[in-house]
Amino acid sequence: IYADPAKRLELYFRPKDPYCHPVCANRFPTSTMLLRVRRRTKKKQQLDTEEQIQPEVQFEMEILGIVTTVYKFQGMSDFQYLAMHSGPDGKQTSMYDKVLMLKPEKEEFFNRDLPLYIPPPIFSRLDTPIDYFYRPDIQHRSGYNNPQVSGENLIGLSRARRPHNAIFVNFDDEEIPAKPLDAAVQNWKKVCTNPVDKKVEEELRKLFEVRPVWSRNAVKANISVHPDKLKLLLPYLAYYMLTGPWRSLWVRFGYDPRKHPEAKIYQVLDFRIRCGMKYGYAATDMPVKAKRSTYNYSLPITVKKQGSHTVSVHDLKQGLGTAGTSGARKSPSSRYKLKESVYIFREGALPPYRQMFYQLCDLNVESLQKIIHRNDGTESECTERDGWCLAKTSDDLRDSMSLMIKQIIRSTRPALFSNTTSSEDGKEQLAYESGEDEDDEEEEEEDFKPSDGSENEMETEILDYV
Repeated sequence: IYADPAKRLELYFRPKDPYCHPVCANRFPTSTMLLRVRRRTKKKQQLDTEEQIQPEVQFEMEILGIVTTVYKFQGMSDFQYLAMHSGPDGKQTSMYDKVLMLKPEKEEFFNRDLPLYIPPPIFSRLDTPIDYFYRPDIQHRSGYNNPQVSGENLIGLSRARRPHNAIFVNFDDEEIPAKPLDAAVQNWKKVCTNPVDKKVEEELRKLFEVRPVWSRNAVKANISVHPDKLKLLLPYLAYYMLTGPWRSLWVRFGYDPRKHPEAKIYQVLDFRIRCGMKYGYAATDMPVKAKRSTYNYSLPITVKKQGSHTVSVHDLKQGLGTAGTSGARKSPSSRYKLKESVYIFREGALPPYRQMFYQLCDLNVESLQKIIHRNDGTESECTERDGWCLAKTSDDLRDSMSLMIKQIIRSTRPALFSNTTSSEDGKEQLAYESGEDEDDEEEEEEDFKPSDGSENEMETEILDYV
């Protein structure tokens, strides 16, 4: 706990009780001293039995050190829940011996008739008393209309849409937008006030001229722009595909990939690294670590949230794209750039995440490109699942990519495959050799630190604009 300043110190009054709810202490900086105090009592000889002589007391103090951090328990400690049952006469009966399985039990233990006991799924997120001040109704901006409430959906929106004004298009929509919304143009003009922003706009225009379809991570790997400004710039130059083979991608205004067979190279591939004993390695042996783990979960009340700095339009006008705490370390041309590994797949290199969204043209492996271009010149129909590619092309690509990753793990950790090597595996290894510099590549990817907002998850990106 001390190693992580964002966590709170937990105290359990009943450590052996799994239903015991802890009290949490907040961390505070301090400058105090730790003292050791000794109290010495020296009894004097008593000459007269009638007189009582007070013993002589002496105190000795020694400074042991300086305390720089303290934890103070300031919350309430009465959030407790006991495994008890109330009888008809109001008598409380403990149920710990009935609900806790401390050793392997026989079938009779699970077939006993017990009173209904349902522990709460979660305790209160607050452990300090607060005054709740009722607020007036939300005052929306002019032009906002409350959503229609039907019998099927009684819960309406609690706030207006974020003012990014992106245009969302589904695969089955007939028309595609040719220009941005007026609000998107106005929002970008408000923050595009310095030469650096105008240069970024021109760079993004050139990217869309060279390639009409881009993912957000691919854009962030090619130009240096602050994430908050990119949220306003993308809706100014492109629309967002929600479904179909180009889902989660930004498409240049006026370009419809459903009408151009050559747009199949821009389709998205949802690739997830396979792990399990049937692949020769478990999840704990995976070189690419997960972003989050259920084994290291902290309740909301045990985490001290840090105050975040909200970015306003005024901050963006002041050149947020060229200022920041990392300015002393990186030049403005690469301060917000991501590594190309966030959108390009290369043979012999591990992906930075366990789930990646690749565009087919960014799979820089000759064998994968052969799978993609198997039907060049004979594309007849664009389907929502496979786009302009042959059926199950995505499955074939995933199988080949998984095999390549298996070879990388095999070469870096041969002990995992020492008992599972077969002649068939040997053929696979010859077919997909990972290269001479794979160790260097693998180490480089493990050190990859994505910047804020670079998670390769399209759900996260949609929420940014909805």
